[in-house]
Amino acid sequence: MNFYNCDEGGIFLKKGKKLLTGISSIALIASMAGCSSNQTKPPNDPECNDWEYDNDDGVWECDDSSSMRYGHYYYGGTYYDSKNNLHKSSAFKSSKSSGFGSGSKSSSFGG
Repeated sequence: MNFYNCDEGGIFLKKGKKLLTGISSIALIASMAGCSSNQTKPPNDPECNDWEYDNDDGVWECDDSSSMRYGHYYYGGTYYDSKNNLHKSSAFKSSKSSGFGSGSKSSSFGG
């Protein structure tokens, strides 16, 4: 049995390269999937020029201190003046209870 063929770079070397390429591809795909989120684009609102994404709840918060929307949360096309009111909303509750929608939690590969 010939395990190493100098003309072809060796059977183990070829299989090792293929294995390494496959593992690298899987790692890249897994890392991209792990970093993805359901984050939507910030609202297009002239009243607020600085939106921050709240990863915990999957909502946008206006961080423009000169805006009348400062401290307001935006979710599903609606503005909420407090996090408490956001959490009370039926749209937010139903998306969280179903596991769908912005900010839903998921486990990551290997962690």
